Amino acid sequence: MALSTPRAFVTLKRKPQGLQYTVIDPKTLEQVISGMRSALPGGVTQDLETNLRAALTAVFARLNLVTREELDVQAAVLARTRARLEDLEKQVAELEKLLLKK
Repeated sequence: MALSTPRAFVTLKRKPQGLQYTVIDPKTLEQVISGMRSALPGGVTQDLETNLRAALTAVFARLNLVTREELDVQAAVLARTRARLEDLEKQVAELEKLLLKK
């Protein structure tokens, strides 16, 4: 069974200053596997690579991770929401001014 290269994964950690993002790049996984491949004899590497890739993918799946694509979608949604909130705050401020003038 051939496993595809995983997408980049991102961990989200809430801090007092906001969210902190940690990106796990698929290149890192490839570097680990490449290092293992060069350190072991040829016959063992294919089985090891398959098992290591499956194990690392399973570990990533259990962690609180989202893909880079999901993060980008949510960041776009957040940007639109913030822009809409700013517009609504301006409208409320204008309405308050109108009420105070009467």
